[in-house]
Amino acid sequence: MFYYVLKFVLFAPVLRVLFRPRIEGIEHIPADGAAIIAGNHLSFSDHFLMPAMLKRRITFLAKAEYFTGRGPKGRLTAFFFRAVGQIPVDRSGKEAGKAAIREGLGVLDKGELLGIYPEGTRSHDGRLYKGKVGVAVMAITAGVPVVPCAMVGTFEIQPPGQKVPHIKPVTIRFGTPLDFTRFAGMENEKAAIRAVTDEIMYEILALSGQEYVDRYASDVKAESKADQAKKFPRLRR
Repeated sequence: MFYYVLKFVLFAPVLRVLFRPRIEGIEHIPADGAAIIAGNHLSFSDHFLMPAMLKRRITFLAKAEYFTGRGPKGRLTAFFFRAVGQIPVDRSGKEAGKAAIREGLGVLDKGELLGIYPEGTRSHDGRLYKGKVGVAVMAITAGVPVVPCAMVGTFEIQPPGQKVPHIKPVTIRFGTPLDFTRFAGMENEKAAIRAVTDEIMYEILALSGQEYVDRYASDVKAESKADQAKKFPRLRR
């Protein structure tokens, strides 16, 4: 109950007034039953805007850091994610991916909507990066449709490092649900899950119009940080 009060009484009306979101393809969201909503991830604002526009409850697998923040902003973020029933996932260690898949399948087993960002992290430059295969494993294992989603304009309102979002209109596009039942029983085959993931990313790309990079965003971010460290080494005492 608290989820719907928070969503429909507080967040949705405010976000509609501030960002005047244009919603396209909302009819592609199943009225009931389990499904995965797979989207691009351009901004921290994505966590608020897309879920607030849906009538159905959607559960995201959120990084554990969102639940352990300090200071007023950190505590407010943690409160929000707990209040709306999001699931913290530890992204470190070898078992992190398996744990995320288990949690996601638990949501789908209950016939609910699961939200996931296949890139695994926010885009640091507005481009669309290679998807990780967890979304494919869950889609094939659970036998549920995947609805591609594109957030358009959220990078501009709140790029990385921007604490307070700019007030500008955004667009949220949902594509035709993707059916992967032809891959039933193939969730452990690398070629199959890669093909499913790439198909999902292609549909997101078609909706978003972003430039595509055939590399993982986390790898590119790591390289960028390493390059910065080389250019600006810490001064020795």
